[in-house]
Amino acid sequence: MSATPSGSALKGRVIAISIAAALGGFLFGFDTAVINGAVDALAGAGSGFDLGVGLKGFAVSSALIGCAVGAWFAGPLANRYGRIPIMVAAAILFLVSSIGSGLAFSVVDLIIWRVVGGLGVGAASVIAPAYIAEVSPARMRGRLGSLQQLAIVTGIFVALLSDAMLADVAGGAAEPLWGLYAWRWMFIAEAIPAIVYGVMALRLPESPRYLVAKGQLEKASEVLTAVTGTVDVDAKIKEITGTINTERSESLRDLRGNRFGLKPIVWVGILLSVFQQFVGINVIFYYSTTLWQSVGFGEAQALTITVITSVTNIVVTIVAILLVDKVGRRIMLLVGSVGMTISLGLMALAFSFGTLDSAGAVTLPDPWSTVALICANAFVVFFGATWGPLVWVLLGEMFPNSIRAGALAVAAAAQWAANFFISTTFPAFAQIGLPFAYGFYAFFALLSFFFVYFQVAETKGKELEEMSEDVKVERRPRRTRA
Repeated sequence: MSATPSGSALKGRVIAISIAAALGGFLFGFDTAVINGAVDALAGAGSGFDLGVGLKGFAVSSALIGCAVGAWFAGPLANRYGRIPIMVAAAILFLVSSIGSGLAFSVVDLIIWRVVGGLGVGAASVIAPAYIAEVSPARMRGRLGSLQQLAIVTGIFVALLSDAMLADVAGGAAEPLWGLYAWRWMFIAEAIPAIVYGVMALRLPESPRYLVAKGQLEKASEVLTAVTGTVDVDAKIKEITGTINTERSESLRDLRGNRFGLKPIVWVGILLSVFQQFVGINVIFYYSTTLWQSVGFGEAQALTITVITSVTNIVVTIVAILLVDKVGRRIMLLVGSVGMTISLGLMALAFSFGTLDSAGAVTLPDPWSTVALICANAFVVFFGATWGPLVWVLLGEMFPNSIRAGALAVAAAAQWAANFFISTTFPAFAQIGLPFAYGFYAFFALLSFFFVYFQVAETKGKELEEMSEDVKVERRPRRTRA
């Protein structure tokens, strides 16, 4: 058995491993955002696609269908074949999707390639947080788990930046560039991070908890020593073995319980995912440019605001990484819920003062246009510093070993389904009125506070083997008399 590495070497190694695993999150963000720069160009008559409004919307959201399916099956497949093979498979799906989408000859095969990419996104959204949680020491797990969200928002930013650069070089997304339209290169550009992710995944050690479940105790000992710095490896393996009583044959049937057909902890994971999406965060990222143009900002101003919002999201995610293992998951979620409720409520109020001009566009009088802009960015700050990264942290660590991958798969699939619902209903909500849309999101932000307060337990500092299938919330520490 190899000697336990020093503290600094151990910390550097586990951070490097977690960053490599989180590259799946980068591709996750890149894939979901890259369509934004290309959609108007490929929908135009000059592209040969000439998409109608309905088909254009489906082309944008079709990847989410693949995301839900990929997330649903990734957990059971990871338990059967290992975490690393599923990461490699996700990288291959990303690569194939990027090339296929860039060379698509009709809207039908474009949608097919987008769904293929979605399968990779869904798989990566499950495997990355589970793997990071399983290789991280408890004292660092929150910070390392938050790398998933940091990678996602960085991927969104890089996708928007690469779209803008390619469009700028070509003189427009619909203009020719290097023998193809620029919008096609926007998709093909994803091949680069996909290859990097696949190569790095092949160099990662397998999860020690998966190795124990498969009886590969010697390999598990090596990983525990080299990556987590475990000193008493035999005791740790015995502890892991005691919690993996069904993992060797785990299926989605193992998630069954007596509360509406599922174990209580699985419902907590599902509802965390749903609330994360029902506060409307993806409306800001999918429709922000259109939204700000509709309330009086010019195209250049709207694009600038979108970039600023994306950078803000990255900065506050870094803040979350610095705080999560000091403050704890639960209190940060509660603060985030309050902040999102207030900012979304004020946005709904601001848009209630909007008026329609002769072209049918909404305009906001001063000072409400400024209020809407400030509140939208405040919402991103509260979400990015709390609910954005911490839901992924909790999903990676809150489930017991025996059901972790399967439960995370179901929760992630629910998240993608909720994302699809919010993304596709916003145009209809906006037709009813932007005050209604943002009032809807504010209502669910308020509900999320009470959900966390009554149902979400603190996991800071706990070992994965301490996680229970029961929902136990300790709102304040018990006082003992001297």
